[in-house]
Amino acid sequence: MPSLARATTLLLLAALTLTGCTPSPAVSPSASASPSVSPTPTPTPTPTPTPDPLAGMSLEDKVGQMFMVGTSVEGVDPTTLAAVADDHVGGVFLHGRSDAGAEATAGLVGQFTGAVAPGRPELWVATDQEGGTVQVLSGPGFDAIPSAVEQGQRADGDLRASAAAWGRQLAQAGVNMNLAPVADVVTSPDTAQSNPPIGQLAREYGYDGATVAAKAGAFAAGMRDGGVLPTLKHFPGLGHVDDNTDYSMSVTDDVVTPDGADVGVYSAVLPQGPAIVMLSTAIYTLIDPRSPAAFSPAVVSVLRDTVGFDGVVTCDDLSAADQVEGFSPGDRATRAVEAGIDLLLVSADPSVYPEMRDAVRSRAQADPAFAEKVDAAVTRILAQKASMP
Repeated sequence: MPSLARATTLLLLAALTLTGCTPSPAVSPSASASPSVSPTPTPTPTPTPTPDPLAGMSLEDKVGQMFMVGTSVEGVDPTTLAAVADDHVGGVFLHGRSDAGAEATAGLVGQFTGAVAPGRPELWVATDQEGGTVQVLSGPGFDAIPSAVEQGQRADGDLRASAAAWGRQLAQAGVNMNLAPVADVVTSPDTAQSNPPIGQLAREYGYDGATVAAKAGAFAAGMRDGGVLPTLKHFPGLGHVDDNTDYSMSVTDDVVTPDGADVGVYSAVLPQGPAIVMLSTAIYTLIDPRSPAAFSPAVVSVLRDTVGFDGVVTCDDLSAADQVEGFSPGDRATRAVEAGIDLLLVSADPSVYPEMRDAVRSRAQADPAFAEKVDAAVTRILAQKASMP
């Protein structure tokens, strides 16, 4: 009865339509699975450009940052104050001896920091606060610091704690960099008296590389604990010379090698934390027999490539040391920059600073390769300053 069946089907469909329950068409099992959804592609983030630390700096400002100029602890040197206010030099160095105490030192320092215009890089204020015969600042608020020979008898932890206290005293007086510790290796107590710059003054921490590294490292760590940036000196070593570069010419070392114990001290200590490295002005015949270390790309290369140091490199005084008297002040400055020195120390005689500044500026204007060295030096200086607490 096909007609009856057809009629029944039509009646059923009509009823379903009236109730809103239209049957779903039959689907195959594969069609009933949820449709796959293509993932929304994640946009590649646009890298944030690294700010150029030299942006907006004039050549004059860059050159200024490369100098640390001295002033007597007895009062403000007008040349140095003008260098801070007008040339925006990177730092000042307090030289001489003062027993006036921390409060008086802070007042002196404040005259220089107060001359730094808003928005300018922080001013480094440095001195030589090693201990023993080499302690610039004393009096109320400053401990009497024992010599390095005496410090070397202390346990590393005790020495670090003492250095932290000495560092805090400097920081409270406005000093944020110490040109210490001495990292020179003197061969033995018997030879110390034949070594004028270090041994005769009891500036050595010990008589082998491992001891010097341990004690100089503890002193440097304590300075950082106290809020002061340490400076290891005098790379690659003054522990074997028989004259003092401050008072003699043609001071020469025939012992230090690029891979010996003297350089090894720096390889051990520098990875421990932020520090500056000071190059000596002696001549090292086994590295570069032609030039004082501060004027030698070969010596700087040992520090950069063998030791692996990428921080700020400074040098011993270029203003009045007899070792560099054979070069004009302008030549001293340009030779040091050419070699790879970042921060030029003009500590004992600030009167030669203008000639040095002008020489570096003129060379940078005329020589693009030299200008690149200036940029690299200032970039390292600003990065170190930015990382200080």
